[in-house]
Amino acid sequence: MNVALDTASHDSRRQATRVNEITGRFDPWLLGSVVTLACLGLVMIGSAAIAGGGQGAGPWYFLSRHAVYLSGGLVMAALAMRLELKTVEKYGQWLLLACFVVLAMVWLPFVGKTVNGARRWINLGPASFQAVEMVKVFYIVWLASYLKRYNDDVAETWYAMLKPAGVAVLLVGMLLVQPDFGSSVLLLGITAGMLLLGGAPIKRLILPVLVLIPGLVALVVLEPYRMRRVTSFMDPWQDQLGAGYQLSNALMAIGRGEWFGVGLGASVQKLSYLPEAHTDFIFSVMAEELGLVGVCVVIGLYLLLAGRAFWLGMKCVEMKRHFSGYLAFGISLWVTLQSFISMGVNLGMLPTKGLTLPLVSYGGSSVLMTCAAVGLLLRVSWEYERATRQVALRRSVGNAAAQGTPPATAQPPSPATDANPRGSQRGRGRIEPVLGRPVNEPAPIAALGRTR
Repeated sequence: MNVALDTASHDSRRQATRVNEITGRFDPWLLGSVVTLACLGLVMIGSAAIAGGGQGAGPWYFLSRHAVYLSGGLVMAALAMRLELKTVEKYGQWLLLACFVVLAMVWLPFVGKTVNGARRWINLGPASFQAVEMVKVFYIVWLASYLKRYNDDVAETWYAMLKPAGVAVLLVGMLLVQPDFGSSVLLLGITAGMLLLGGAPIKRLILPVLVLIPGLVALVVLEPYRMRRVTSFMDPWQDQLGAGYQLSNALMAIGRGEWFGVGLGASVQKLSYLPEAHTDFIFSVMAEELGLVGVCVVIGLYLLLAGRAFWLGMKCVEMKRHFSGYLAFGISLWVTLQSFISMGVNLGMLPTKGLTLPLVSYGGSSVLMTCAAVGLLLRVSWEYERATRQVALRRSVGNAAAQGTPPATAQPPSPATDANPRGSQRGRGRIEPVLGRPVNEPAPIAALGRTR
């Protein structure tokens, strides 16, 4: 009897080993949309910055730098794709602390750097790094881990829901001092969306939103340059050469594109007429050169990326993989909201804000951290696929056991198998389910006799 129990225990261990050897697969729709957007961005930056980006640089200056940033982003994405999500989750608290440290570093002498009146960058010598781009990724990881740990509390108590909202308000306060109003609104939007998807009742979310809206409106009204942006956005042609200069030129570029565009590289507005054509207003250049058809393709790619990420998040939550699901929700919300704001600014739907178009616009900080976030998203898809295959294998084993199918390893080897070493090698590579009685179930008397 002891021999039978040892055999069953050995078979169970071997079956567990076979299950753990199952690997996942990166979602092809996510990977395809990300690669397409990155390649499209590389092409459009080469076109939009041909005039030196209006800064007197050479025709290939921004393209070559963006290619270097994109190469670094690919390295970061590859590293993120190899990280176990349970390891990422374990460091969630430290990543939140890093958010505050990074935002505080911009005020250190010789570390922080001021550009266009805003102190948002960390000086790295030959390049600068925008601190808020790192904060977006780290904050999403922390909030996903928080929602996993306090999932039930967030749905039932005010304190559990208001705690991450309070953290977001502290980060927004540090951003507004820089100042960075656009990223502040984006961070608040991500927080509200993740809390709602994490189970917080919408009735409870309404009150904090109603409290924050008057404060945000006051920040716009009390700051003259923000107020000018709002008024010029409503009628850019009233002050076409002043406050409405950027938007009026962006709208002219979009209007010239018509259905199929003027052709790749044939944009006129990028020739020192449209400011920041390779960063904040690259969507206008795309509309001018690729037309309405090209714009619809770009929007479709973002919809595919966001929709697939939301679907992946829902599947992970259904499988009780809450951290993976909330992480997918957060990254999807980030890409969706930022791309919507960037496109809305170019189309005159929203006031002018300095937010890049993810994976497309020029900007080292944005490219690096967006690629890292996409790498985490692809890792979520890989682990979800691995878990799905493991569950399918266990269910097939359980169904076969319930039907009384004898375990494959309990059958004595046939002489033909012993005489064919090549066949034995093929058998070792297969996953052979271990089926039969539970270990604590006594074996029949006949079986015990055969074992002896």
